[in-house]
Amino acid sequence: MTQDEIIEMAIKAELNLYVHDLTEKQYIEVIGTFAKLVADKERERLTDAAMKAAEKAVDVAIALEREACAKVADEYAEGPERNYSEIIADKIRARGQA
Repeated sequence: MTQDEIIEMAIKAELNLYVHDLTEKQYIEVIGTFAKLVADKERERLTDAAMKAAEKAVDVAIALEREACAKVADEYAEGPERNYSEIIADKIRARGQA
């Protein structure tokens, strides 16, 4: 999180260095509000990072499964039917290029 974001959250929480007019209870509430804003922002950042990592993992898993299916097609038939098997394998691999 950037310094500007922290300053923005401090302003939203009405946190400042001149809190002499606040009671101890009010000051604790202000600090609590600020802490919650910081935690929420960090949770948002971590959630975004986790989602990006999960999306990448799914893409990798799809590519691996697609290639595994194509290999099954490659090895499925022998002889005159081999050509059909190769066509199927090529079509499966092509799905990953779209």
